[in-house]
Amino acid sequence: MPPARPLSLITGASAGIGAAFARELAARGHDLVLTARRAERLEALAEELRATHGSTVTVLPCDLEDPRAPEQLCAALAERGLEVGWLINNAGYGVPGSFVANRWATHAAFLQVLLTAPTELAWRLLPAMRRRGYGRIVNVASLAGFVPGTAGHTLYAASKAYLIKFSQSLALENHSAGVNVCALCPGFTKSEFHDVTGTRAKVEQMPGFMWMRAQDVVREGIEAVERGRAVHVTGRVNRAIKALSELLPDRLALWLSARESRRYRNLDH
Repeated sequence: MPPARPLSLITGASAGIGAAFARELAARGHDLVLTARRAERLEALAEELRATHGSTVTVLPCDLEDPRAPEQLCAALAERGLEVGWLINNAGYGVPGSFVANRWATHAAFLQVLLTAPTELAWRLLPAMRRRGYGRIVNVASLAGFVPGTAGHTLYAASKAYLIKFSQSLALENHSAGVNVCALCPGFTKSEFHDVTGTRAKVEQMPGFMWMRAQDVVREGIEAVERGRAVHVTGRVNRAIKALSELLPDRLALWLSARESRRYRNLDH
């Protein structure tokens, strides 16, 4: 049985899907641990959730680009006696431009945040979830993990495909222990993501029906992990895109991906 007030750890909680997870889980009676780099934003969100929902909110700023950050974050939880029931691995961003246009240090930092950090956090927090017989892990992946790769944002789709496969394996390994794991796969979502990557002007050319609100993505994700779904693609449009990409021959799917990606990718070389 879940605790009366589950404790949820949310990475990348300062904006976008992470902040939407914080608001939705607080509204559902969760206490929270919020982490991201921008401490002032986390504190403002924490004050909002305490006032609105009466949640106990702990703010632990950290930079997941630091390879030591996951261990240090878990040590800080242990020092405070905080037992995480829900892990939302949401932190992420995109690196625009071609693969060789960026320094290796930029790619290494990206891989640390998108791959290593969520994997290590799951490894560190899963044993206690299994002992208690209850836990939920949501790895925020993407529709990009299913469709053909594109030029620009070279590592993004690859990292999301990893999270999907990783989540499937974890779900199979841990369901009998009371721990549900889900890869949440949104498509275009209204957030700061495209402002950070400098692609806002391009992606705004996409038709309105392609976009989802962060709060709707989050609600679908919570319902999916509670139902024990290992993978969930949000929204009918995104599910249709996934299905179509699986039906098309690889060469045709890749050609379509290349044509459409020019609209919303920076391809600086």
